[in-house]
Amino acid sequence: MKYKPMVKVLVAAALLSVSSWTSAARGIESRPVTFAPAASTATIKGTIKGDQTIDYKLRARAGQAMTVALTTSNPGNYFNVLPPGSSGEALFVGSTSGNAWTGTLPADGEYAIRVYLMRSAARRHETARYTLSVGVPGGAAADAGMGSARPGDAKVKGTPYHATGQVPCSMASAAPGSAQCAFGVIRGKAGQAEVRLTTAGGGERVLRFDGGEVSADAGAKVKASLDGGLWSIEVDAREFYRIPAAVVSGG
Repeated sequence: MKYKPMVKVLVAAALLSVSSWTSAARGIESRPVTFAPAASTATIKGTIKGDQTIDYKLRARAGQAMTVALTTSNPGNYFNVLPPGSSGEALFVGSTSGNAWTGTLPADGEYAIRVYLMRSAARRHETARYTLSVGVPGGAAADAGMGSARPGDAKVKGTPYHATGQVPCSMASAAPGSAQCAFGVIRGKAGQAEVRLTTAGGGERVLRFDGGEVSADAGAKVKASLDGGLWSIEVDAREFYRIPAAVVSGG
């Protein structure tokens, strides 16, 4: 039984090696995430090859919701989300959790969305062509710094909406959150909002929030739950949406 300490050492060394593969061991290129005026979503198209790694960076505030989705030509292509000041620790790890994430941000500062190929694909010098969608409903402080957020709950120019963007969604037979649905939100009194969505099937859906209650247009049956700042919503057992509470509240 004397071999057990050595096994533990080897396991620890292996874990350290895997962790460092997508952090300091790679040369990492940094690029800013740029939002169009009044937009809360940015779409980025890119290509990486081999051990190339790219950090897409943006500034945001504690309590804001961030949505990230990656579509790619290579199944070994993923992204991680790193909080301000991270030396490799991630809020989200795509290689274990998939290529769509929505979360509430824990701190003010600069976040990094790290796009990379898994080690096996990188060693074969494979290429990935990808589209990265980044949404921060309520306004991102991406280019002008933390003080650039609009005062109050202003509307997106040229629209009736207080915010627009995309949220994870899916239809009955698809994996949860496998698509992104465009939305616009009109907010009323505290806790009240109407979210208008383009469904994953190309139709339209209206969800109404009133305190802790959620209803839908056309008398559709709704099941909704709120967990960790994220609404999980099922409509007629065939439409599924994940909507950050900040979309409703304007956080």
